[in-house]
Amino acid sequence: MNTTEWQAGDRFMLRVAGLPLSAVEALRATDTGRWAEEVLTAEAALRKGEQRLGDVLHEAVGATDPAPDGPGAAQRRALLRLRRQIHNGRPPARRDASTETAVEAVAAMDEDAAEHLAGWLHRRGLLDKLLAEGPPLLAADLAGNRAALRELLADERLRHGLLLASPVLEKQLDGYASAEGVPGGRARKAERSVLSYVYRTACKTSPFSTFTGVATGRFTGDGAPGGAARVADVWSSHVRLNVVVLARLAELILADPERRRDLPLRPASGWGHEEDRIRYVRRSVTAGDDSAAVTFDAVKDRLFFLRRSGTLDRLLALFAGRPELRHRELTDWLAAEHAADPAECEAYVAALLQLGMVRVPCLDTEVHGGDPLRSFQRSLTSLERPWADRLAALLEAPAAALAGYPEAGHAERAGLLRELRSGLHRAWEELGAPDAALPQTLLYEDVSAGHELPCAPPDWTALRSVERILPAFDLTLAGRVTFEGFFTARYGSGGRCEDLLGLVHDFHEDFYDQYLSFTARRKPFDERGEYVAEENWLGLPGIRALDAARRAFIGRMRRAWSAYEAAHGTDGADGTAADHIRLDEADLAEVAAELAPVTPDFAPRCHHLQFARDPADGTPLTVLNRSYGGLAFPFSRFTHVYEEQGGPGPTDARGAGFCAGLRDTARRVTPPGAVFAEVTGGPVTTNLNLHGELTDYEIVCPGESGTLPPERRLLLDDLYAEHVPATGRVVLRSRRLGREVIPVYLGYLVPLALPAIPRTLLLLSPSSMSPLDVWAGVPEGAALDRVTTRPRVVHGDVVLSRRSWTTTAGALPVRGAREAGHFLDWQRWRRTHGLPEQVFATVSAGPSAAGAKPQYVDFASLLSLAAFETLLRDPARRVVFREMLPGPDGPHVRSARGAHVAELAVETFTSTIRDQEGGTRCPR
Repeated sequence: MNTTEWQAGDRFMLRVAGLPLSAVEALRATDTGRWAEEVLTAEAALRKGEQRLGDVLHEAVGATDPAPDGPGAAQRRALLRLRRQIHNGRPPARRDASTETAVEAVAAMDEDAAEHLAGWLHRRGLLDKLLAEGPPLLAADLAGNRAALRELLADERLRHGLLLASPVLEKQLDGYASAEGVPGGRARKAERSVLSYVYRTACKTSPFSTFTGVATGRFTGDGAPGGAARVADVWSSHVRLNVVVLARLAELILADPERRRDLPLRPASGWGHEEDRIRYVRRSVTAGDDSAAVTFDAVKDRLFFLRRSGTLDRLLALFAGRPELRHRELTDWLAAEHAADPAECEAYVAALLQLGMVRVPCLDTEVHGGDPLRSFQRSLTSLERPWADRLAALLEAPAAALAGYPEAGHAERAGLLRELRSGLHRAWEELGAPDAALPQTLLYEDVSAGHELPCAPPDWTALRSVERILPAFDLTLAGRVTFEGFFTARYGSGGRCEDLLGLVHDFHEDFYDQYLSFTARRKPFDERGEYVAEENWLGLPGIRALDAARRAFIGRMRRAWSAYEAAHGTDGADGTAADHIRLDEADLAEVAAELAPVTPDFAPRCHHLQFARDPADGTPLTVLNRSYGGLAFPFSRFTHVYEEQGGPGPTDARGAGFCAGLRDTARRVTPPGAVFAEVTGGPVTTNLNLHGELTDYEIVCPGESGTLPPERRLLLDDLYAEHVPATGRVVLRSRRLGREVIPVYLGYLVPLALPAIPRTLLLLSPSSMSPLDVWAGVPEGAALDRVTTRPRVVHGDVVLSRRSWTTTAGALPVRGAREAGHFLDWQRWRRTHGLPEQVFATVSAGPSAAGAKPQYVDFASLLSLAAFETLLRDPARRVVFREMLPGPDGPHVRSARGAHVAELAVETFTSTIRDQEGGTRCPR
């Protein structure tokens, strides 16, 4: 019998908002909010009396003489006028002669009715007086809000982050902070922009500079429950140069004929003879947009062939004796060997460089480089050439600016950024490119809010159950199943492929590239809202199982939604404790059963979680924000923060360095008979791919040099692929190690951004991306004033989807005649649809919100509403509001500053140990 083991990692990574949540309290129009509640309550009370009032006036009109010149004509006109005014929502502000006449007419008919009418008119008059109190209240609140916002601009965490995120805006803030009164047009634009950054720093948990810090932690029995850890009061900064800068420097060096002659060359790794031609992998690089805040170069690889010639054979034989030759040595050898003109030899080597047959690896940035700038300097000085020494010396000033940056204050940091930019410009000038533009972002900063924070482990029961259905949402699973199907179609059940490079080439050329073009056009649901099956060109049972699992989940959700609508009518979410859909064990078990043929034997996962309490009844909740599959994903990007290259770094409770501890965890969860090996994706052109050594081995793809010691490198020639009939899987194996090799990617780029070879190898890895969209394929309910609602969806204590409200920008009260009236319009809309005061809103151009980021919206702040409305100028824009969970008073981590919004990234590991027969898993 097969045995499944599940365990949660004992480490977690905490992501902590830079400002305490209380920082945004002073930006709320508190007094105006109370006034709005009073107005809305008074309006509701008046509406309750309107129906009876309409009946009274109707009867009174009927009792009057209809003759236009009769004795009751004046009363009739007064009654009709009053009824029309009330029906149109514009009753008289004060009782005039006409109103008195109408009251007298009603009194003549029914004294009680007249008393009701008089009372209603009196309350309406009080409402008018109440409405008149709004503008001065709002003016006072706005003045206080702006004063609080100006005070916040002195906070260094906010200003430090803005220096990197929006330097143009940051320069405007001193002027805004020193101004008085109501800001003008340009200042108001800056106000809206900085407000969005304040909310981002206090209410969100996406790590960037000082906006959001990170902290490592451990689950221990004596830790704080519910994620209520205490982070450090003083945070430490860790910066590195944007490695795109180094890529651009390398391009300039390679483009210069004189400097290029001093560079050491190596043949592309992984090349081989094939009868009358030479086979190797050619890599091409497309530079990213350096004007963007975040950019990276796109790298492509493809199998390439060069016709064999005597010159090329002898050149490769020369490299066999000397693995590395200077460019000038190679051209001099060619000139002597063939008595050729030096210019022709230069052109020949330049062509080999352009084709990627020879490379200059010393200018590459490696994933484990630690300090990329210092590594680049060392590479330059190792050339032992005057120009290289001069360039390395010019880079000393940028290196010093980076070194001083973490401990510098706001004003000094701004100066250091100028020194960094000017120092790099001098390097550009040295290379003959004074006018070349530098990337917009020159450095990346990560900030530590603590190390080894203790936290009590939560109850993982419901999360473990949810993990069983995550493969149904995995965006990469169909591709992995398809690759295994292609392999078995090509090599047969139990087949083996010795030539991985040829396999990757054939897979892409013969099948996968066209398959991807078809799947990119696939819409998951047709015009009738029915699920559209995955492309299954090979008729694979695994693809059919994936489709069946998705249909099963959609069916369960549709039934649950129908039951919810029957119980709640068309009013939608009402915020009560019962305002949720609960998926029980049977719902998940049906989906998991369909997924059994494609469920992996080994599944390391990363979950981003927030601990919360139900606003209605205080029940503890665990909100599941995102789920990924992979090894050490919560930690890899931040290893340099906790273990700087060249030193042991902070030690954990067991005395091991941070990276060493993560490697120990990897060894502990490695399936029997296997090893983990990192797939790097080649030279780094984004800081998102930099990290420490987290695996014992690495796979060196063609065109790469490898970063680990030789005995820990696994060349592609050492690996072969083999189909295992008992599991339906295709696995990699190493001839030298005699073990299965599990490829893992530890960077933060999506796999589709990687070159073809590492991207294909990752189809044999446990990586996954599982965005949990539980409402896909479930029809929306009836709209109320063009707003549809969705309740919260939970399984056990795990929140799978927050409450949400969907509409379009054109259905929102984005314009008002007066500021107070505008504010009141928003409160009226919010109350009508049952939204809480604080939400997150996603504004997108269509049904898909891909790329759109949630924005914090506080309905109790006119400043917040004004900033939000700038996103709503197109009335067709789709707007989705989601509840803020955890809410403002929910459980948060604490520091001396107060309570901070936080998110935990945790790891879990599921392993299935199969019996001697290998189980009964269906072939994919």
